[in-house]
Amino acid sequence: MAHPLLDDPPAAAAPAPHRPGFLGRLAGWSFRRRGTTIAAWIVALGLAFGLSSMAGGDYSADYSAPGSDSTAAQDLLKREFPAASGTTISVVFQAPGGLAAAQGDVEALLAKMDDVPHVRSTESPFAVPGSIAPGGTTGLAKLRLDESNPADMPKEDTKKLLDLAKAAPAGLKVSLSGQAVEFAEQGAIGSEGIGMAAAAIILLITFGSIVAAGLPLLTAIAGLGVSSLLIPVLAALMPVPDWSTSLAAMMGIGVGIDYVLLLVTRYREWRAEGLDPEAATVATLDTAGRSVLVAGLTVVTSMLGLFAMGLSFMRGAAFAAILSVLVVLVASATLFPALLGYLGRHVDKLRLPGMRKQRRAANEISPGWLRWSKLIERHRVAAALLGAVALLALAAPFLGVRFGFPDEGNNATDRSTRQAYDAIAQSFGPGANGPLLVVAELPNGDQSGLPALSKAIGDIPGVKATPPQVSPSGKTAMLTVFPPSGPQAKATEDLVHDLRDKVIPSAGVGGKVHVGGFTAVAIDSTENIVKRLPLLVGGVVAVSMLLLLVSFRSIAVAVKAAAMNLLSVAAAYGVVALVLEGGWAGELIGIHEPTPLPAFVPVLTFAVLFGLSMDYEVFLVSRMREAWLATRDNGQSIVSGLATTGRVITAAAAIMVAVFAAFVPAPEIPIKVIGVGMASAILIDATLVRMVLVPAVMHLMGRGNWWLPAWLDRRMPQLHLEGNPEKYTPARG
Repeated sequence: MAHPLLDDPPAAAAPAPHRPGFLGRLAGWSFRRRGTTIAAWIVALGLAFGLSSMAGGDYSADYSAPGSDSTAAQDLLKREFPAASGTTISVVFQAPGGLAAAQGDVEALLAKMDDVPHVRSTESPFAVPGSIAPGGTTGLAKLRLDESNPADMPKEDTKKLLDLAKAAPAGLKVSLSGQAVEFAEQGAIGSEGIGMAAAAIILLITFGSIVAAGLPLLTAIAGLGVSSLLIPVLAALMPVPDWSTSLAAMMGIGVGIDYVLLLVTRYREWRAEGLDPEAATVATLDTAGRSVLVAGLTVVTSMLGLFAMGLSFMRGAAFAAILSVLVVLVASATLFPALLGYLGRHVDKLRLPGMRKQRRAANEISPGWLRWSKLIERHRVAAALLGAVALLALAAPFLGVRFGFPDEGNNATDRSTRQAYDAIAQSFGPGANGPLLVVAELPNGDQSGLPALSKAIGDIPGVKATPPQVSPSGKTAMLTVFPPSGPQAKATEDLVHDLRDKVIPSAGVGGKVHVGGFTAVAIDSTENIVKRLPLLVGGVVAVSMLLLLVSFRSIAVAVKAAAMNLLSVAAAYGVVALVLEGGWAGELIGIHEPTPLPAFVPVLTFAVLFGLSMDYEVFLVSRMREAWLATRDNGQSIVSGLATTGRVITAAAAIMVAVFAAFVPAPEIPIKVIGVGMASAILIDATLVRMVLVPAVMHLMGRGNWWLPAWLDRRMPQLHLEGNPEKYTPARG
């Protein structure tokens, strides 16, 4: 099909020798010294393994809210009630014939649990009043650990406790609950194997060649191998949550395959233009390689935005993800050219039966995507309006979302934590699954205000509280408060605020009174994250806009990209909110009732998705700008840019969707919704946004897409993101 960009130019003399940029020179060096480069990567893998073995640290995370009321309560407990400040595991004993008859078995089992490392003490249900439910068939014991942070409890020790519970004598059912138990029961997050398998299938369909499909996979695997071994070393230097390894792996696989997919596509184009393998490799990295570099740096910039949250576990996760992306970028610039040194002449070999050979010249238009591009050009107004309305409709459910942390009542029914939660809720009330700890400071040991405090709390309908317990120093008192509702309930959140804002101030206690406990920590952490979310969004958007402004030298492109990315992320948030409502959408992924949204999920997904969405923006607009510089025709540039990149962006997005969808089968709700949010955002962004809304809006803006004030143009650095493709195109006679 004829197209202006495909018309053969007039006969011309051979182009003057062109000195490539840094990426092109690095690619040429790696191509020529391919054996040395591959050997260097093998050595790097060995060094990373050695470092991980010798200097690797344990994963840890602090999910508290710095400076919050619950943190102040925890600090007081550590000082005045050391035994109560550590992590607690609840042990639920159920004996249909009555606990009294099974007392010997209960005590013997608790004695064995007391011998497990990190168990500081045990509290028998027969020794603590109120620990045996009415009816006498259910009892609640407590294991107090020497770790104040549940994430620091070694999983192998918690699993020993679970094994002891499973080995309970006949007639005695034992289940455990608590954050430490939940961490131990948590399986693998996502599946790198599923992501790789899906990527391999999509690459084979895209290229039709085992060699071409294998290049992105080999590069991604090498980058993943090095980065995954270095993350434990990172954990020795700072708090890094254990789930960050899976996040980093998924990002490394996704961006690694996507970036090399783009590079392989461009390499095949240059080969079709007549360049030999080395020249095509240099041209690929000198043109598409620049887009990959900017895309990767945009992802890094987005992850750096997590530092604005002021939370140590977010910083650790950000560093792990950034490390993974940077290693992939290095692999794309060095290992990929070295592999082309061996496989470049055979990139289209080992074709799948029935797959038509497709090797397009640079700037060649795909007929199907050209028809789509022309359709958007003709109906630009309708496309822009329909695209915007669809995004806003998808985002609408997020307006009604409630932030909070899902409790153990959402866990799978075969989990010990879920069985313990249900037994406690049925026998002791839902609030017993998340008691609050009210900690009062007693200036000069004055306890006169404690009766009024106890009465004020006890007068709240449905609330139960233990008598005040005074510390040995006489400076602090503690009350355990049981809400009438479960930990994730809105009523429990309201109770915490009422205690702090109304009930406690009205009691007239002389010193400060704090509300703590895990439930209060979760509430404070949620509010702290939500409060800081605008800092993340504003910082990431501003820096990304600046990077795009310098890359594309266009104010409109930078502003439009930021707006579109925000819309696509908002639409993904809406999909997440919809599944959390339960109903038909939630049932599809195993969420059966309305559930709050953990606040760290939108924070984490925003940082990841904004960066990844910019990848597709860079891939698409860089080809549009390349065409614009060649023709100075805005409409033609948009049509050709979309038609030349539509196939590769669609393939890249399909890989990302498959990689992130591997999170969805996880039993934990936070992991489920991360998978749903990321997969839906990539799908929405690569289809509705990049293939419809972006070209439609750019057609409407006309030549204003490429406007930049002269004074600003003179002051900005020259990146030349599109490279110099015309320098590599052989003259045609």
